[in-house]
Amino acid sequence: MNTSTAPLPPPVRDGLGLGIAVGLSGTAFGAAAVTAGLSVPQACVLSLLAFTGASQFALVGVIAGGGGLAAGAAGALLLGSRNTLYGLRMADLLPWRGPRRLLAAHGIIDETAAGALAQPSAAWARTSFVTVFATLYLTWNLTTLVGALATERIGDTDAFGLDAMGAAVFLALIAPRLRDNPRERLVAALAAAIALAALPFAPPGVPVLLAAAAALAVPGGGPDGASGNGGDAGAAGGEVRT
Repeated sequence: MNTSTAPLPPPVRDGLGLGIAVGLSGTAFGAAAVTAGLSVPQACVLSLLAFTGASQFALVGVIAGGGGLAAGAAGALLLGSRNTLYGLRMADLLPWRGPRRLLAAHGIIDETAAGALAQPSAAWARTSFVTVFATLYLTWNLTTLVGALATERIGDTDAFGLDAMGAAVFLALIAPRLRDNPRERLVAALAAAIALAALPFAPPGVPVLLAAAAALAVPGGGPDGASGNGGDAGAAGGEVRT
């Protein structure tokens, strides 16, 4: 008797893998958040409501450095603003209305946009979006809880070097974007120089905001020239057929 099952459609198979792989880094966020002084419930609510990894790490990084909530939130919003551009690109692929559209807007991030815009048809794009969103959201929030609880039980996080975890993971997130794009490497170097120059004089959190000016100072780039997940998503967007 043939007991074989039908293989998963490619957007489902790939979406599950992407969601689980990226979602596991929520453990690092939970640890970084508690190390920065947030409680376990605060870390979990931040993951539930913000759900954008780089912005969350930026926020807790500013708080860990002694900065205020306003400065941390401003930096997080700057990083999260790119999701608005993804939303404009994906509006025609996600034709839902009402509460479903609001829920979809919450799930538009680097990974869901890249997965959806890389698909050859609108139907597959929607399948990929839902799969990545659901898998990543569940995994990210569960691992945030695990990381936060584990770090809370450790007590002295400095003894394990967890105070550097936020910065290390944030660097790992942006590293792939710097490998193949000379402009982004120049922007990163200039941003680091601005932040270091402002560090002795500006309050905690403000140097990060000032460093954002580097993106405006270096010519070139834009939606068609961006690299990383966003750039790949933009390039692949032209392949989606409705």
